[in-house]
Amino acid sequence: MARQPKNDPSFDISFYESVHRRVPAYTDVIELLGGLYTKTGRIADGLRMDRKLVRLLPDNATAHYNLACSLALSKRRADALRTLRKAVSLGYSDLNWMLRDPDLESLKDTPGFQQLLEKLKPQS
Repeated sequence: MARQPKNDPSFDISFYESVHRRVPAYTDVIELLGGLYTKTGRIADGLRMDRKLVRLLPDNATAHYNLACSLALSKRRADALRTLRKAVSLGYSDLNWMLRDPDLESLKDTPGFQQLLEKLKPQS
């Protein structure tokens, strides 16, 4: 059997998909699959996993943040901004990562994104 290169996520995807088929509500696996799908360019599959995770964990700020990223990558900016606002309202506060996150690149010049940044900036 041929060995997979260390940075080839196909083994991980296959493994987590098999776990997901057996335990479809395993939120850690759903989150991992969403990230792996997105990393490998399977944006629609990542979006599907992120939507499922938000349904299972409706009060989880990180789940909403990840969904916002998937929506932004899917060129659904209005939905992405709305979901990002929800993530912030639930407690997501990593301003530095939001500024660097390449998944949010399509939002960074929008007034809505700039308003969110202002909301997260420490008050002096």
